[in-house]
Amino acid sequence: MIAVRTIDIRNDFKRVSRLVYAGEPVLVARPRNENLVVITEEEYNKLEKLRARDEFLTMLDESIKEVKQGKTITFTIDELEAMEDMSTKETQAFIRQRRESQKQ
Repeated sequence: MIAVRTIDIRNDFKRVSRLVYAGEPVLVARPRNENLVVITEEEYNKLEKLRARDEFLTMLDESIKEVKQGKTITFTIDELEAMEDMSTKETQAFIRQRRESQKQ
């Protein structure tokens, strides 16, 4: 990674851009450690995809823990079919209600 000052970006943006597109991330040093890293859009999109995948895997891990702890909710086929026609808000309320009734 190459570090540059803000003034370097202003004065020689073309050179800095060439470095970034050559695969070199560029750290822009700013006062008070408010630094930035410049990367290509392609690299940014890869990072976003990885972040989304990580969030999904974390959600799966939590779901697996809940199943192992017996924190499941059962529905009949009729209830699942009825939920197809519900709005997201109605579905969430229905699931909350089911959770409460299964706790008792």
